[in-house]
Amino acid sequence: MRIISLNANGIRAASRKGFFDWLPKQNADAVCIQETKAKINQLDASFFPEGWHAYYCDANKPGYSGVALYTPHQPDTVHWGLGFDEFDAEGRAIEARFGNLSIVSLYLPSGSSGDHRQESKWRFLNLYLPRLKAMMADGRDYVLCGDWNIAHRNIDLKNWKSNQKNSGFLPEERAWLDTLFDDVGWVDAFRVVNQQEDQYTWWSNRGQAWAKNVGWRIDYQMVTPSLKQAIRSTAVYKDERFSDHAPLTIDYDWPIR
Repeated sequence: MRIISLNANGIRAASRKGFFDWLPKQNADAVCIQETKAKINQLDASFFPEGWHAYYCDANKPGYSGVALYTPHQPDTVHWGLGFDEFDAEGRAIEARFGNLSIVSLYLPSGSSGDHRQESKWRFLNLYLPRLKAMMADGRDYVLCGDWNIAHRNIDLKNWKSNQKNSGFLPEERAWLDTLFDDVGWVDAFRVVNQQEDQYTWWSNRGQAWAKNVGWRIDYQMVTPSLKQAIRSTAVYKDERFSDHAPLTIDYDWPIR
């Protein structure tokens, strides 16, 4: 099973940069997109690629947030949103179920644009942690793919010393991930097979961050412990640039159903 996650920073912009030419060559079983920044009625047939089931969860606000999920397999069911009214209005989650397996495209709020957005991010984290605990106990197998907008450890961003007071690397945010991994039991699939430094998925558009690989690893595939032994390999695709994020691919020795 191959799963790809990408914050597209606008699905229409990613399309113009060749994303939908690249996609059919990946032999993926599921592709999770974040930050589509489009209403479904703004998308033509090219955004519903042949041979794929495509599902979109839009934000109420035009040109903002939104997630999508593509799969060549027919899901048993698809669920839109999380049941959190404030954040469902922002189009932050979509889940496809295949037997006992759930694949989720997830976009956590960013707090980088100001204190009001950081407060929104705290509200989301406080709401979502009990849900993550419940999911861990419900007996399903989960892969939660997306932009979590938090770098976990010093190894996960280049300039960690100068970012300790910035959203995305605040001590409280990192402690939230500590709780998620150490206490609740979720698994950071990437780090199961890759412990190297300088492994990033997002780069600022300012300066020469991309060229110098001054980045952050804020895109994850979080899995239930049942899938940990099934994680086989991971890759961050940088040969082309569809977004300020790069596609994160993880292969699992696990059936889609």
